[in-house]
Amino acid sequence: MFYKIVENSVFLRIKAQPNTSKSEFCEIYGEEAIKIRIKAPAVEGAANKELMRFLSKSFKISKSDIIFKTGKNSKLKIVEFPLSDKFKQWIKQNGYR
Repeated sequence: MFYKIVENSVFLRIKAQPNTSKSEFCEIYGEEAIKIRIKAPAVEGAANKELMRFLSKSFKISKSDIIFKTGKNSKLKIVEFPLSDKFKQWIKQNGYR
């Protein structure tokens, strides 16, 4: 599974694809990550900043609450953020368990 909920935190495993036309969720990458296209290029942290902005907006959480657990300099990342109602709704709408 590409996400894990521990207490009130979400751990999300991401396969980032930088430098695309728009930021958006894509398909499940393998069974271990969700692919997210990122509008910004992977230069000087721009893609990570855009990823944080995108996740913040998508799940109605503060950017400062998003923590890179692994992969800050890699396309495969694990981020942690507080569990929100918007995340629960997104999981349900997309048929993820």
